[in-house]
Amino acid sequence: MSAPDRLNLDPIAEARRRWADHGWEAAADGMAAVTSLMRAQQIALSRVESVLRRHGVTFARYEVLMLLYFSRAGSLPMVKIGERLQVHPTSVTNAVDRLERAGLVKRSAHPTDRRATLVELLEPGRELALAATGDLNAEVFTDPGVSPAGVTALVDVLTEMRRGAGDF
Repeated sequence: MSAPDRLNLDPIAEARRRWADHGWEAAADGMAAVTSLMRAQQIALSRVESVLRRHGVTFARYEVLMLLYFSRAGSLPMVKIGERLQVHPTSVTNAVDRLERAGLVKRSAHPTDRRATLVELLEPGRELALAATGDLNAEVFTDPGVSPAGVTALVDVLTEMRRGAGDF
């Protein structure tokens, strides 16, 4: 897949200008910020998914693997996975179904709560998680496309945005 042709102008800056020209000056900066954030998310996700594709997992499945990898016991209840990843139970079920079919995790009954199902990280899942993380660290996370000072500022701004939305 070839990279798209670069544009001669920043379409978000142009949209911001047009927003202001149409009398929406008070909202123009916010529109540019939100639109820029959404485009940056597309760029970051594309980079991450291109790495994870080589490992045969999506970002959602990778997140489940890493959550299990970081857990003390290497397993967590399905409900906890959904809470920690902040996703709907159906999304957790879908990701776990696919990981289980791939032989990366297994489900089992919770030993003390008959209503709960545990998901356990298997050795192939641990190996995939570590390999994918090594590639993500090397190809994406050590150089996210922003200077180190910019990374710090970006995390601070996004944390403020998430806090304001009640994310935590």
